[in-house]
Amino acid sequence: MPDPKRVVEAIGDLPPAVPSMWRALKRANEAEPRLLAGSFSLAMLAALPDALIALWMKLLADGVLHHDQRLAIGAGMGLGVSAAATWFLKVISDRVQRRFRDRVAVALEAHVARLQASVATIEHHERPAYLDRLAMLRDQVFVLDHMYMSLFTTCGWVLRLGVAIALLVSIHPALALLAVFALPTVFTSTWRPGIERETQERAAPEDRLSRHLFNVATTASPAKEVRVMRIADGLIRDRREVWERWYAPVSKARWQSALWYTAAWAIFGLAYVGAVVFVSSRAGATPGQVLLVLAAGAQLSTYIGATVGEIGFLRGFWLDGSRRMAWLEDYAASLDEKADSGAPASLKQGIRFDHVSFAYPGTQKRVLEDVTLELKPGTVVAIVGENGAGKSTLVKLLSRMYRPDAGRILIDGVDLARIRADDWRARLAGAFQDFFKFEFRAQHTVGLGEVALLDDAPAVTAAVGRAGAEDVLERLPSGLETQLGPSWPGGVDISFGQWQKLALARGFMRDRPLLQILDEPTAALDAETEHALFERYASAAKDSTADGRITVLVSHRFSTVRMADLIVVLDGARVAEVGTHEELVAKGGPYSELYAIQAKAYR
Repeated sequence: MPDPKRVVEAIGDLPPAVPSMWRALKRANEAEPRLLAGSFSLAMLAALPDALIALWMKLLADGVLHHDQRLAIGAGMGLGVSAAATWFLKVISDRVQRRFRDRVAVALEAHVARLQASVATIEHHERPAYLDRLAMLRDQVFVLDHMYMSLFTTCGWVLRLGVAIALLVSIHPALALLAVFALPTVFTSTWRPGIERETQERAAPEDRLSRHLFNVATTASPAKEVRVMRIADGLIRDRREVWERWYAPVSKARWQSALWYTAAWAIFGLAYVGAVVFVSSRAGATPGQVLLVLAAGAQLSTYIGATVGEIGFLRGFWLDGSRRMAWLEDYAASLDEKADSGAPASLKQGIRFDHVSFAYPGTQKRVLEDVTLELKPGTVVAIVGENGAGKSTLVKLLSRMYRPDAGRILIDGVDLARIRADDWRARLAGAFQDFFKFEFRAQHTVGLGEVALLDDAPAVTAAVGRAGAEDVLERLPSGLETQLGPSWPGGVDISFGQWQKLALARGFMRDRPLLQILDEPTAALDAETEHALFERYASAAKDSTADGRITVLVSHRFSTVRMADLIVVLDGARVAEVGTHEELVAKGGPYSELYAIQAKAYR
């Protein structure tokens, strides 16, 4: 039995910060190497003129007091050049960095999407810990490109700090202690965001629930039921309560960290005042030296504030995002397929379930228990049973959306786990009850069932015909060229049943699949239409048995499934009966009882 604790542990801890940042930098370098180098170089170059202003001020004061005209003019020119160069380099740096951010943002979003899609199964989408972490990553990935700018900016501020400290040390080595007194501000700035982020992650379930309640109260899909049931006020009230449960620990963590942060800055402020007093009271101190300490010390305060601020952003959000991206990379790699076989060209022996058991992630109740079943090549197999009997789960296992907890699924004697997922799915075709509404042009909405034929209008039209969806196209103003979805310019809205017919057509785009899955594909259609559609398709499937194609149909309507070559009855997570319609009716078992109930309803 799956252990919920082990399921959560499988998510894994976030990788260390520095290696994660390095991996993110490598990812950016792979995407935009020239812009990365240019952005970093300009950020460092732009830091120098500003850092030298304190030095020019000292030299200017010394030149004026000692009546050294050349020194005064040189220092004045240095101030002017530093000011102009700071502005000019900042403008150029901002433009280059903006271009880098725009281009690398697309690369990072594509990388994260590719990582999620690369995992062969979908079981991780039902792990709460995974969903919590992934929800935060989704928020961060759209602004993760800022991490590079924050990193470059931090390096620039560190360079300024180094110059400022060097200038102070040139007056007296003891002034280097100002940097030591600044360390508490650095420590608190790096520690503070991490504590707040950990608190937010622990409270992520409440945050997700709060957003869900808000979406239920404000989006179109549930709008009718929300109004009929008059639950809007309750949803808003519950959303507020859930948000308060999320915000309470987050607010507490922010206040506590803010107190430590304030104390650290108080320490540095006292040290700065002491440094000015120390230099001013020294015998032989020149006005230029005092001015340098005032200017460099003030700069040091500004630079430290900017540095710790950037480090806070870097540590608390941008770097945290890179750690989550590195975690997703590791997670996807840990589930990388170890399969070493391709899908067969045709089915000779068929498909066999060998003592298969399965429970969904995070649960202990098995949806399938010790299922042993043989599906012969060239047959149409119907899966029936009451709700929750495991019908759709069996189909998902066949599609490799999940892996059995025990037992094996054999494809012509080869364990399905050894067959590469992409190879196997390339030989599948299917339509599912929980289909997705792809709001594209009608041709592409259907053509996605076989991407290679996406723009092949005759192939799409043929699939529409096989699905009996010609009436849907006839009602679309521009046929296959019609944009679906009312939220798009020129888009049209269609009924759920029409969407389902297009989804069924999408499942018929592949001409010669080894396994055709029809999981409640016509639940929104009337019984007569479903019966006629399946009768036509079953006839076509039986006429095309050279490749050993197996068709699996899941349906609640027994008038439809009676045409199948083999009917599998699931009851209580187990296979209760197997046989033809006539055999099962004659046995007088669960199938016979269910069939009689349905038949009586139609009399």
